Amino acid sequence: MGVVLAAAIVCATALAGCSAPSVPTDGKPVVVASMYPFAFLASAIAGNAADVVTLVPPGTEPHDYELTPSQRGLLSQATLVVYQKGVDAAVDTAVAQAAPEHIVETGSLITLLLASSDGADTAGESSNGYAYDPHTWLDPHNMVTFAGAVADALAAADPAHAAAYAGNADALKSQLTSLDAQFSTGLTGCRHSTFLTTHAAFGYLATAYGLTQLAIAGVTPDDEPSPKRLAELAAKAQDLGLTTVFFETLISPAYADTLAYDLGLRIDVLDPLESVTSASRGADYMEIMASNLQALRQANGCP
Repeated sequence: MGVVLAAAIVCATALAGCSAPSVPTDGKPVVVASMYPFAFLASAIAGNAADVVTLVPPGTEPHDYELTPSQRGLLSQATLVVYQKGVDAAVDTAVAQAAPEHIVETGSLITLLLASSDGADTAGESSNGYAYDPHTWLDPHNMVTFAGAVADALAAADPAHAAAYAGNADALKSQLTSLDAQFSTGLTGCRHSTFLTTHAAFGYLATAYGLTQLAIAGVTPDDEPSPKRLAELAAKAQDLGLTTVFFETLISPAYADTLAYDLGLRIDVLDPLESVTSASRGADYMEIMASNLQALRQANGCP
């Protein structure tokens, strides 16, 4: 199954199930993914052999989403649950209580970056209670690792389709490796290596490609920047000659608009891929990441 088609199925499943999700009755294994990036992986790897359901509905901020009783029940009946601790405490608690037999907890598979106001991989104050940056999926290298774990877990839960899961995972890994190469090449030789964004969701992307993230808010978009913080960012942006303030489709662009107006900068979208909506610049993870690359290239003056 193509990745774009797989993502469309994920979105359709999430839209159909966000108000009253239920276990599909076609007899296939059921994969419950906490949010879009993990549903994208699961659907691409499952193909036609398993059903994928997404907990957090499209257009919803996942950091503080409250599960419905039916969603909690769905977790206990799932063949496999794919999620990441630290994104949403309610999901963490629900998974622990449901105790499904097969779980992929993505944060345990990689080295997590400590949270800081700039999304740097150095020690800093936690952001809104987050000790670590949860936005692991914005580094394609991490997604390759997650894909392997999801394929292995599906094969363990459903050995009859193990070969199909492995083949689908290999195809997805190839696409993710190609995406990584596009980022590496596309972000080489740019005038700037620093970008300014509304919240510090892009630490993994920045670390992967030698960039520096300046963020108005911390790793959750409801962090409130102080006037001192805004003044510091304005000074840094001017000193570095930055051209753009990035905002996101799921949160208010108010702070981005303010900085852009004060400094004469343009605004553009950099998508943390927590969800996919009609406002997203692409239909799935691959397309939206490609859009992110083009936005960064334009902002940073890349050849």
